Amino acid sequence: MNRDRLPTHIHLFRGPGTPCSYLPGRESTSEWVDPAILGQALYDRLIELGFRRSGDHVYRPACLGCRACVPVRIPVDRFRPSRRDRRCRRRNADLASRFVEPRFTDEYFALYSRYLAARHPGGGMDDPDPEDFLEFLTSDWSDTRFLEIRAPDGRLMAVAVTDLLDQGFSAVYTFYEPEEPSRGLGNFAILEQIRLAREQELPWLYLGYWIEGSARMAYKARFLPQQRRLGNRWVEVAATDAG
Repeated sequence: MNRDRLPTHIHLFRGPGTPCSYLPGRESTSEWVDPAILGQALYDRLIELGFRRSGDHVYRPACLGCRACVPVRIPVDRFRPSRRDRRCRRRNADLASRFVEPRFTDEYFALYSRYLAARHPGGGMDDPDPEDFLEFLTSDWSDTRFLEIRAPDGRLMAVAVTDLLDQGFSAVYTFYEPEEPSRGLGNFAILEQIRLAREQELPWLYLGYWIEGSARMAYKARFLPQQRRLGNRWVEVAATDAG
């Protein structure tokens, strides 16, 4: 089987165009996999081909005339933390992380709501509905965990929604305490996912899409070495040639 091509039984449905959330003046379009055929084994394969999960749906960008969204994955056994990463670890050395089953709690939702209000004001996401919480973050067929990150007093600092795959982890979404900016909790969550994947001897952490020119996505380029899916293959990017 050619690992760089879609399985022959996959049919993709193209969604309508909408204004791009990351690059002003551009239109965003996605291709979606039929939810009726999705399961964990197929999802593992689609992640390898550059797809992404949102709730029960799996998609990839399909914008006309634009290939700015580039899938990124980290080879966890070869990842080397930068000075910035080491400082982040020292700042958060008091925090404890653990995977738990995904569920709705008032504590999770309160942190989620504070995060969205601080990071996405006026963007349509800053007034979340409790009924949409698990619908957005989990699915009926994926092997999903919440990576809880807590302070010594038990206070919830961050939740990294993580899909467990045969070949690694997929970082689906992270929300964290917006009133602790000096900690770099988003960065720390990725470092913890890398650490845990390495402990489980899994090769990859999938970070979703990096978009050159988007300030919101710039952080993904800092985790090196990394691989980016360009065309139909993964290309290694080292510290000397990162964009």
